[in-house]
Amino acid sequence: MSSHQLLVLVLIQVIILLLPSIGLAKLFEKAGVPGWKAYIPFYNTWIMLELAERPRHWVFWQIIPVAGWFISLGIYVEFVKTFGKFKFWEHAMAALLPLIYFPLIGYDAKVKFIGAGPVRKHKKGAAREWIDAGVFAIVAATLIRTFVFEAYTIPTGSMEKTLLINDFLFVSKFSYGPRIPNTPLSIPFVHNTLPVTNGNSYVEWIKVPYTRWFPSPVNRGDVVVFNFPAGDTVINLPEYQSLIPYYTVCRSLGRGNIDSGRQIVLGNPDQYPLVIRPVDKEENYIKRCTAIAGDTLQIKNQVLYINGVAQPFPPESQTYYTVVTKGQALDETAMKEQYNVDMSNSEEVRPTSTPNEYDILLTWSAHQKMMNSGLAKSITPDIVDADPGQPVFPFTAIAGNTWALDNYGPLWIPAKGATLTLTPGNYPVYERAIRVYEDNDFVMKDGKFYLNGQPVTQYTFKMNYYWMMGDNRHESQDSRFWGFVPEDHVVGAAALIWMSWDHGVRWKRLFKKIK
Repeated sequence: MSSHQLLVLVLIQVIILLLPSIGLAKLFEKAGVPGWKAYIPFYNTWIMLELAERPRHWVFWQIIPVAGWFISLGIYVEFVKTFGKFKFWEHAMAALLPLIYFPLIGYDAKVKFIGAGPVRKHKKGAAREWIDAGVFAIVAATLIRTFVFEAYTIPTGSMEKTLLINDFLFVSKFSYGPRIPNTPLSIPFVHNTLPVTNGNSYVEWIKVPYTRWFPSPVNRGDVVVFNFPAGDTVINLPEYQSLIPYYTVCRSLGRGNIDSGRQIVLGNPDQYPLVIRPVDKEENYIKRCTAIAGDTLQIKNQVLYINGVAQPFPPESQTYYTVVTKGQALDETAMKEQYNVDMSNSEEVRPTSTPNEYDILLTWSAHQKMMNSGLAKSITPDIVDADPGQPVFPFTAIAGNTWALDNYGPLWIPAKGATLTLTPGNYPVYERAIRVYEDNDFVMKDGKFYLNGQPVTQYTFKMNYYWMMGDNRHESQDSRFWGFVPEDHVVGAAALIWMSWDHGVRWKRLFKKIK
């Protein structure tokens, strides 16, 4: 655990101890204790334990990372019992909403301090014991999942072979700071859709604006889990969702005109049932951050350049190469053992019409190894040119050039506080970030720009943005197809593979750190 992460844990613990202090001070006074003692973290819980006649060493258990949070909540429950609060909902309020509940009972003249004696005589039924244990387990798991780490499963091959389908990961919420849920009222352990009923797993009665405790920026090269930016609106059918994004469907139906396509979708609600999702309930994606806020990105013949400097390929990133051997046939065993290539898989090896020539899906490390082995006469990257049927972001020619997967940019990544001079040429690039992600009314009319009804020539960004790409460069739906990832969409950093499965356990991948 890094010093930054440890500091985050300690600060969260202090916040937990300080939040209920106003009401706690009043409760202390009712118990004959000076109210000022409620404002001193850890000392206040010592006083609570004294009044409840519970073991004082519980105070020190609060120092344990994460587990200490739940010790504090348990102390709150033990303390309110000394005021005659024994009902389940009263204990739930003390543990989950002490900021509200403590002032309510503290300023209620009917609530009196009864001490620890009556508490010892009070007995809970067996059913209540089970309910309390179950609720505590759910609350503990939810808090850990929200603020500490979350399990994630790789569903597609977009990150191969860095990450494989059915790799099970731990995603660290500390790496970039814990993000407060936008929709706190939701069913635990369900992301956005309820099983069986297919309804939403959340309600939006309470909405929390973007808040991240102790934020830390995403670093170039990190493997990041984030909410899919183009997933704010989805066609709510299994064959669509994030597999075929709503905006892609609109462009396809409108033959490149997204507004025309949108009218077709809206006019056929039975064929295209729509769901609008808040940021924290958009689908989770995992990609590698290839450019950070303020960078200028460009791809030339598969090589990624950041601020004009060529970047190394991730060792296990893969793409297609045309390999011409020196006349010998490829040996199936050697290809598997030395280069991790399955000759029987037509997706990995495709013979061409030219003798001794193959299209092979190679990782960068295998490519380097093959170059040095003398097996190949030549190895050249297969360049994917522009595809009119699958246009890339921003879906229009920039400066007369048609961008493609392997020849893309240059493109500047917006940074918080940076000011952009608006032009008709860059409007398609930054329009969605300004309008949707930063919540503005932003339009271009007759070559002029209007922000929230006012004419403007420049815009200053409110958030940092990132550019995410899959390591499987030719088989990845990533920023090249939908653009920037705003900082409020970042969930956490992929940290560790704790399990991997493919017709059995992949033992070599267990507890592998993700790089």
